[in-house]
Amino acid sequence: MSEEKIASTKPYKPPFTITSKILDLTAKITEKMGELKHSSHQMITPLLRKKNRIKTLAGTLEIEGNFLGEEKITALLEGKRVLGTIPEIAEVEGAIRAYQELENYRYDDMNDLLHAHKLLMREILRTAGSFRSSNVRVGEHIAPQAHLVPELMIQLFEWVKKSDEHMLLKSCIFHYEFEFIHPFSDGNGRMGRLWQSVMLHDYNPLFSSLPTESIVRDHQQEYYKALEEATASGESTPFIEFMLEIILQTIQNTLKTDQVSDYVSDQVEKLLQVMDEQWLSSSEIMKKLELSHKPTFRKNYLNPALELGLVEMREPESPRSPKQKYRVNK
Repeated sequence: MSEEKIASTKPYKPPFTITSKILDLTAKITEKMGELKHSSHQMITPLLRKKNRIKTLAGTLEIEGNFLGEEKITALLEGKRVLGTIPEIAEVEGAIRAYQELENYRYDDMNDLLHAHKLLMREILRTAGSFRSSNVRVGEHIAPQAHLVPELMIQLFEWVKKSDEHMLLKSCIFHYEFEFIHPFSDGNGRMGRLWQSVMLHDYNPLFSSLPTESIVRDHQQEYYKALEEATASGESTPFIEFMLEIILQTIQNTLKTDQVSDYVSDQVEKLLQVMDEQWLSSSEIMKKLELSHKPTFRKNYLNPALELGLVEMREPESPRSPKQKYRVNK
């Protein structure tokens, strides 16, 4: 594992503004985490932890263009051989290794972050576990010059250690600042999402059972837009607001799904995972589920969810209307 030892003399505070939206989202997340903690002895089972970890792995990898998916990730976790390119499988195996150590990382230790990057990328990069040595540009964003990266990362970790900001905010700020610095030659998106999960786990261990990365994947374009808006504004505020919304949605989805997990089928559970409080047509839902056979969708997914009151119709008086849309019941 590569270790960067550079003495920092410049205290740094990342620029951000605490908005009323941030305060409201923080309060809501805290309340929902209380609900989750209250019922976790019934809901967060080892099987659920495994399922959500697989969702997490699939989510963070799909954002980076690896679409092996949950089924093949499950097979790899079980030691089975799967079809896929060598780089695809190496990426999955690296993500599995890195996330298996999630609960052991110290969120404020830069050497642990370097070690996590080495686990993630060791079969992909010769420089895994070390900061980049060349300058990079990510879209319109020109990252800081390579020779500045070690000092910037030390400053960021010093701020993490000393800051008394709420961990929910701190994790979002770190995530944005990390992506801005772009310290590695590859794997920065995966590492930024992983390290926010590490910080959230330190705040509340239940976060290691929540598939936050899969919800980010479902809002991938908004994720990139929030990063761009934060960079354009010169502070991480837009990204903090976005990520807090994602965290809240993850908890809400977990509560909804887990509360009914004992008496609904896997198909209904999958349906609830891809839906939210926005109205969607049956074809839009099928696309999210990657289904093409409408009768199967109605029989195994939609109708059971409607019968249980888990999903509602926008036009209940005309259930077969071609303009019919559905959403998760509030």
